Amino acid sequence: MATIVEGHVRGTAGYRRLGRALWCAGVAIFTLVYAVQGLLPALATEFAVSPATASLALSATTGALALAVVPLSAVAESFGRARVMSAALTVSAVLALLAPLSPTFGVLLAVRALQGVTLAALPALAMAHLTAEVAPRHLGGAVGLLIAGNTIGGLSGRLLAGAVAELGGWRAGLAAVGVLSLACTLAFRLLLPAQLTPNVPRTRLRDLGAPLRRHLADPALLRLFGIAFLLMGAFVSVYNYLGFRLVAAPFGLSAGTVALVFLGYLAGSWTSSQAGRLGDRIGRRPVLCGAPLVAVGGVAVTLPDVLPVVLVGLVLVTVGFFGAHSVASSWVGRRSALLAGGVPAVAAAQYLFGYYAGSSVGGTLGGIAYGLGGWPAVAGYVAALLAGALVLAVGVRPSVLRAGQ
Repeated sequence: MATIVEGHVRGTAGYRRLGRALWCAGVAIFTLVYAVQGLLPALATEFAVSPATASLALSATTGALALAVVPLSAVAESFGRARVMSAALTVSAVLALLAPLSPTFGVLLAVRALQGVTLAALPALAMAHLTAEVAPRHLGGAVGLLIAGNTIGGLSGRLLAGAVAELGGWRAGLAAVGVLSLACTLAFRLLLPAQLTPNVPRTRLRDLGAPLRRHLADPALLRLFGIAFLLMGAFVSVYNYLGFRLVAAPFGLSAGTVALVFLGYLAGSWTSSQAGRLGDRIGRRPVLCGAPLVAVGGVAVTLPDVLPVVLVGLVLVTVGFFGAHSVASSWVGRRSALLAGGVPAVAAAQYLFGYYAGSSVGGTLGGIAYGLGGWPAVAGYVAALLAGALVLAVGVRPSVLRAGQ
């Protein structure tokens, strides 16, 4: 009984297997969601659409995911977290293999939207599973490892799709992503340790109203949801439209070379785990306030038309984003668990609603900014979003922070 209450602790075999399994799940999820990002210039050329319209190949997935994440996450958990995650990963990988067969841009958007629905429960379930299975004092580091897997997934999907597309076109690139996601799904099932905590009681959609309202009435959680929206809108805009900038003059890079800029995600992988542990040690608020400042500085550095300088700025944006996201996402579950009437899985889903709504809405608006004023307009837009996230982080009262620790 004590083991169930305590959960997995760092250094044990169960902790390592759980971390690796959810790392694989994170790779699969973010490979599937973001693989098209490096292909947006190719899609714009193939289907003769604008950059903002091409970005809908990503926004369709994140938008559908945002709309479905709260109800599906709440209902799915009662059917067994491991079972639902395995099934959703498998179906999403199959859809990824069908996406390259899309005859029109509209069909591609429909398939991508279906992927968003099938993936919707996964991120919240993964965070809820960690919250339930890991000892509280090690939760920040465990969530950081999960987000590191998300980071590697986002990186590997973009690199794989870009490299294969360079040789065989965007359809071959997306097919390779489907194969990778199937492999990650198999690894997830083999590594995941037996569940320590019981499944939650069956949840009805009409029962969600109370925890949804309770979370939205909490100032700390409401600010964290807003931070997720603003951070992700900023981050996805940078990676959506930097590719368009780099394939054009004065850079003139090939699509395969542009895909290499996503190696900047490696900085995010390291930052996620370190920021989570740093937040555990010194408090979440200092990290959450400092990370957007790093990202704003990175945006400013990307402005000159000097490739090495642009890449340094991209790394700084990535470090700032993942540092803030790692801390904010781990904070949500802990904060909700301490509230009367709070439900951590629902709170995680609400956070992810903000996160993916930011990707969909914020990323599309970034395309409009790019069409109006090129990269300087995107940089200004991204800096404004990051400044808003910083204001929300600073505005959390210290007394609320202590309650949320």
